[in-house]
Amino acid sequence: MCGIVGIRDAGGVSFSLYFALYALQHRGQESAGISTFDGTRLYEQKGQGLVAEVFNSEILNRLEGPVGIGHVRYPTTGANRPENIQPFNFVYRNHSVSIAHNGSLVNNRELREEYECQGQIFCTTTDTELIAKVITGELSNSGCVEDAVHRCMRLLRGSFSVVMIFDGVLYGFRDPLGLKPMCIGKTSQGFIIASESVAIDALGGTMLRDVHPGELVCIDESGMRTMQIAVAERKAYCIFEYVYFARADAVMDGALVYDVRRKIGAKLSEESPVKADSVCPVPDSGTSYAIGYSQQSKIPFVESLMKNRYMGRTFIMPSQEERENAVRIKLNPIREHLKEKSVVLVDDSIVRGTTSRRIIGIIRDAGANEVHVRIGSPAIKSPCYLGVDMPTREELIASEREEEEVRKRITASSLHHISLDALVEAIGIPQRDLCTGCLTGCYPVPIPGEESHLAGIDFLSGTYQTKLERFGEKDSVSQEKDSEGWI
Repeated sequence: MCGIVGIRDAGGVSFSLYFALYALQHRGQESAGISTFDGTRLYEQKGQGLVAEVFNSEILNRLEGPVGIGHVRYPTTGANRPENIQPFNFVYRNHSVSIAHNGSLVNNRELREEYECQGQIFCTTTDTELIAKVITGELSNSGCVEDAVHRCMRLLRGSFSVVMIFDGVLYGFRDPLGLKPMCIGKTSQGFIIASESVAIDALGGTMLRDVHPGELVCIDESGMRTMQIAVAERKAYCIFEYVYFARADAVMDGALVYDVRRKIGAKLSEESPVKADSVCPVPDSGTSYAIGYSQQSKIPFVESLMKNRYMGRTFIMPSQEERENAVRIKLNPIREHLKEKSVVLVDDSIVRGTTSRRIIGIIRDAGANEVHVRIGSPAIKSPCYLGVDMPTREELIASEREEEEVRKRITASSLHHISLDALVEAIGIPQRDLCTGCLTGCYPVPIPGEESHLAGIDFLSGTYQTKLERFGEKDSVSQEKDSEGWI
């Protein structure tokens, strides 16, 4: 999971990129980077740490130009090394290119081996460098960025949302299944492409829409154009974006995430009512869920855990020891709200179970009589190969255990995970258009040794590959196009 942003603005973009990345900080805390282009050369600044640690006003003033891209990283592939920090800048046949990516490829190894056999050299361990190799390889054949993106969509298996500068033109594209989010916004003097709408909000911009799965967006001095390169017979939006990753105030694929989570909380109350004195969220991930639970159950919403606002997201910390140490610093109980009380503790998910057990221990130590745990996702039973750093099956507490055994392990008085049907209903997107691999063990892309339910992909007109066999719905892109396929 990472956060990406691309901006074109006549007034300069470095400070805008900084504020947009700040808004996307929840998507990656390991490193941050910005690249800009002034019409002649690329500028860059990147480093390990939070956005505020990597950049200052002096640095931002040096990043010149009307177009730029930015990235915050949480690694799902590629080690924690300085050379893996994005964006990546390079010159290819006198073309200035900068690229950043959010997602994870499941055929990374076989593609790298193929390119290495052709004599290609890789300097990093990231999927992003591989995407750059695919793009430059196609550019050497056709000289056309649109064809290069088309090649990516045909070759790459997995999730990918990409922003790229090519000779001052800003491009953005999203994989045909829409696994990773991406949206477009309008600013006072230009346009922005970002992982979430909160980046647009941070600049006072207006969200236009989500980037369609399989769509290419092009922004230059003349404005914005789009080209639909591929259409899948169904989508595979990441269900965990709604459960955890996206900020609650983000609008994603047409839904306000806060409202989705509040509905999930209400359905939790309907599915598993309990007598209790208060509803307490695990802050901040459980807050929206707890509000919904409280509203539906009529049990008072009472904040009984205070969060240290200077701590990051514990889920995306690299080691279990770090996560457990962070919990002690991150959460402090309000003993007066917990002593001799029966509490409904609401959170988004249980992964390994160790953090949940520690939080329940904190609440019991503060004097609570009962801790009834309600979880806004179904039990996580399988790893994610598509951009969420889920543990192995052996590490997932619910992988081979029934709910009652999980309850005993985390020492809860009672435990209920929301049903998948109720979660899907709250999101408002048909289950066939959601990736539920971590919940069901069935994935939307082929993964060796795993069950999959694949979607057919129709490659559309506008490139040299138009003679491919077509299948699936075609009316979704029946907009007026120019002779090259741009809308």
